[in-house]
Amino acid sequence: MTGQERLPGAPFLQRRGAELFLDGVRLADLARAHGTPLYVYSRGAMRAAANAYSQAFDGRPHLLCYAMKANSNLAVLKTFADLGWGFDIVSGGELERVLAIGADPAKVVFSGVGKRAAEIRRALAVGVHCFNVESEPELELLSTLASAAGKVAAISLRVNPDVDAQTHPYISTGLKGNKFGVAHGQAVAVYRRAAALPGIAVVGIDCHIGSQITTIAPYLDALDRLLDLVTQIEAHGIAIQHIDLGGGLGITYTDETPPDAGELVRSVWAKLDGRGQGHRKLLMEPGRSLVGNAGVLLTEVLVQKRGEAKNFCIVDAAMNDLVRPAMYQAWLGIVPCTLGDPADPADMPGQVWDVVGPVCESGDWLGRDRELAVKPGDLLAVLSAGAYAMSMASNYNTRPRAAEVMVDNGASALVRHRETAAELFAGEQTWT
Repeated sequence: MTGQERLPGAPFLQRRGAELFLDGVRLADLARAHGTPLYVYSRGAMRAAANAYSQAFDGRPHLLCYAMKANSNLAVLKTFADLGWGFDIVSGGELERVLAIGADPAKVVFSGVGKRAAEIRRALAVGVHCFNVESEPELELLSTLASAAGKVAAISLRVNPDVDAQTHPYISTGLKGNKFGVAHGQAVAVYRRAAALPGIAVVGIDCHIGSQITTIAPYLDALDRLLDLVTQIEAHGIAIQHIDLGGGLGITYTDETPPDAGELVRSVWAKLDGRGQGHRKLLMEPGRSLVGNAGVLLTEVLVQKRGEAKNFCIVDAAMNDLVRPAMYQAWLGIVPCTLGDPADPADMPGQVWDVVGPVCESGDWLGRDRELAVKPGDLLAVLSAGAYAMSMASNYNTRPRAAEVMVDNGASALVRHRETAAELFAGEQTWT
């Protein structure tokens, strides 16, 4: 098995003999110390992914912002802040997380299609770098709130370029049928309105076409359409200082071969240079590509149940811990933390299982038709779980959310304790 085992996240995730290690720490030891389900993240893997972006900019004007919706644990955020990164936020709560780690709000880009007035006021008060505005009504609201506060809101318009990112429809955001952004054909008129409004300073143009993108071509197509708009906008005397190309670069879950970050960035700069726009400041907001393969979800096998049509390997992690398979039919690798001994008759030979959780839903599955040689009590690692796992976790079935651990070059630390049932209903009361 070890000869054919694919481990997205290598070299930080690797098999040493029978044991699975992440960033020098044996995962089975962490499961025993902290229980399961358990999220484990490699700080070294995150640093390496971030540095691949940073190095590719090679002194060019830029701002890199981590799209924290992928994973908003404070220890994860601090890792990127320490590298000089900013943050892409989509809620007031995410802004408070950035402030909680002492990061610079002047490196925060506030995105999102439905910003509330209170969230806007808070962002204005702390001085975020820019608001990515997604509609004309939002622009009017921002002008009113900024003027009332005696502030000037730096804005870029998120333009919907109608470019197909060739990804899952639920995570495609740049088509004209999506809810995001200002339509390409309306953008110039909205920019002219923005330039006339009090409390507004136009600074850039933005787009984000989707997530888990595995080719460069959609980025370059979107950039071409943005640059066409820049020419039209500046013809009206409205200066565009930066171009924000969003994030969305994919990772390897199984056999995907996305470009690396450096290849993407260099291709974007080549396009900008080729169109005489290399002087512009470039913003990018990666998320999944920084953290996805830096994390795993550990889970214990509870029961193996053989049925007439399917065999079920029931584990203690569930759709509330990792909803992507149920929501997107996402495929994530699932491997034993410790390989069995083929010479030991107690180790069951490999069979095909659906790996499912204990939640009371037929949609509660983590992986279908997986060949695994495991038995009750064994530990499994769900790979590529650093992004959109804990950040999308819920308490469905009154299941406390799992603990989170960070590892770094052989050391480990608990960075979020496991919730208790009492914490889940601490804010509730009966009505009699």
